[in-house]
Amino acid sequence: MKIQALQNFRTKLSKGETLYGLWVTLESASITDIAVALDLDWVVIDVEHGHLDWKDINEHIRAGLRSSTVILVRIQERSTSLSKRVLDMGADGVVIPGVDNHQQLQEAVQDCHYPPSGRRGIGGERATVWGQCLEEHADEANTNVLVIPLIERVSAIPHIEEMCQVEGVDTFFIGPADFSASAGFPGQWEGPGIAEQIINIKNIIVDHNKYCGVMSTSNDNLLIRKEQGFRMLGIGSDSGMLLRSIRGILKTVDRDKKPKTSLDPRD
Repeated sequence: MKIQALQNFRTKLSKGETLYGLWVTLESASITDIAVALDLDWVVIDVEHGHLDWKDINEHIRAGLRSSTVILVRIQERSTSLSKRVLDMGADGVVIPGVDNHQQLQEAVQDCHYPPSGRRGIGGERATVWGQCLEEHADEANTNVLVIPLIERVSAIPHIEEMCQVEGVDTFFIGPADFSASAGFPGQWEGPGIAEQIINIKNIIVDHNKYCGVMSTSNDNLLIRKEQGFRMLGIGSDSGMLLRSIRGILKTVDRDKKPKTSLDPRD
């Protein structure tokens, strides 16, 4: 855990700055290394989707050590053991998918904090400098760890206000695709009426002096999201940005084809 990077992250947010980051889904830790070299504010290593294993996760975290880039891991589900493991490996915080209410969020916070406020077990791993700084790390971690809930379902809407009152959480993130699917529009980034609901959720969060993040879908959308008041902005995912770049090049030579959803051989 990088205390200075986490403190800078929160200081920038408190000053009204927008923080930009990358969603990482591919195996190569060079991607995180590049994000660090570009001085991005944050990186999320996505373990919920895709096929990253623990060795991949560890290498991505290692690539962000001793940098000013905050390294977060989106785990598969709310879990004490998963949160503990990625934090032990040196992650600066955890992104929790599918948080719908106050109780779920409170449990997620407890997963990421040591007793007496939480239930995270302490181990002699990288986070504690291999057991050499147990006491110092426990104090610093409870104060600085980032716990970021993902709002991904319409069922969370009635509970946003009470979720904003959970101690230990200052930043929320909204997942438009899953949110849209939960409203009956699977496969659509923002189905009918979803854009307005997302803005309403963001406004509630901001009204409670918290911060809200979202992924952008293009350069123009990035600017729009910034104007809307989102302060933790994803510039894209590694795989998505690679695809857009390659397809843009192929389009110039009339080779851009819409792929099939089937994994069968092409005709």
